[in-house]
Amino acid sequence: MSEIKRIFPADTPSPRGPYSPAVVAGDFIYVSGQGPIDPDTDKMSYGDIQHETRITLNNIKRILAAAGASFSDVVRCGVFLRHGDDFAAMNEVYTEFFGDQRPARTTVAVAFADPTMKVEIDCVAYKPR
Repeated sequence: MSEIKRIFPADTPSPRGPYSPAVVAGDFIYVSGQGPIDPDTDKMSYGDIQHETRITLNNIKRILAAAGASFSDVVRCGVFLRHGDDFAAMNEVYTEFFGDQRPARTTVAVAFADPTMKVEIDCVAYKPR
């Protein structure tokens, strides 16, 4: 029987609510939605969409590493944008992180509880033991 393990990496921002940054269940790693929070200050780092996407994906990279995975293990991403017009610019940075390892993905425009934030990304990775 698989165990469920909750991951709280020391080098990532603290959760903003009652959730785990990631949960490992069997061979899957579920990374909660991450935003542009600077891990050094634990505060939001607002900027253009590329700045916020880069910080967000670096946070995900750290969380995946703490769970023993990398972007090449990601099978699905959810990308949430404040403005649909930011799609192309977000995609440029997203491609820097994923390259040819392209997971399945959904991208939607949403209203965030924090009206200044421009992007949030979650993902699921598959890492057989």
